[in-house]
Amino acid sequence: MYNLYLIPNLLGETEVNKVLPAYVQEVISNLRCFFVENVRTARRFLRKVDKIFPIDDSTFYEIGKHSDIQQITGYFSDLNCDAGIISESGMPAIADPGASIVMIARQKNFKIVPLVGPSSILLSLTASGLNGQNFTFHGYLPVEKNVLINKIKEIERNSQKLNQTQIFIEAPYRNISLFQNLVNTCNNSTLLCIAKEITTDEEEIITQSIFNWKRQTPDINKKNTIFLLHSV
Repeated sequence: MYNLYLIPNLLGETEVNKVLPAYVQEVISNLRCFFVENVRTARRFLRKVDKIFPIDDSTFYEIGKHSDIQQITGYFSDLNCDAGIISESGMPAIADPGASIVMIARQKNFKIVPLVGPSSILLSLTASGLNGQNFTFHGYLPVEKNVLINKIKEIERNSQKLNQTQIFIEAPYRNISLFQNLVNTCNNSTLLCIAKEITTDEEEIITQSIFNWKRQTPDINKKNTIFLLHSV
């Protein structure tokens, strides 16, 4: 039986030793086959982990959210070694196409091995002070404004009804627009945590009411950001 390792990537410009245990780096250094979203960034990550990593001796299967399932299945038919999935950021299979690869690997009798590493969702939740026993992750919210506003109202209602933290993300260049829609839509008493650039030197995690957020605009334009909301 071969292993499929779920390899956590860095969340930003961070020293590898600060976020990846030595044994994880050792596992990565010994692999020669990878499923990746982008070959170029995956190679850069591997060289950060191991400066002498043999890139030219490795095989990369590029996958994305629109990848053909039959094609991915075909990749596994040719595999006769351990392999790894590298996300563009953080843990594979969360807000990226890795989940479909994991399912196919299971069908092909690969052992799935998740490796320890940074998850911006969990790190921001633990630092937010919001409910960590009952939460939901929405991924990206709708882009079209009217649909977005309705979605914000819905998750705010659900948060209050279920005592549930609502977690979501946005493309970095749309962060400010999402923030403005949140403060213009939510109740003043609703709590909003904004967690920016987790694990990097720019890391900042602030939780306060919508009323207080109306007095300031966070520095999140084009920054990797997690939004957490809880209605009280």
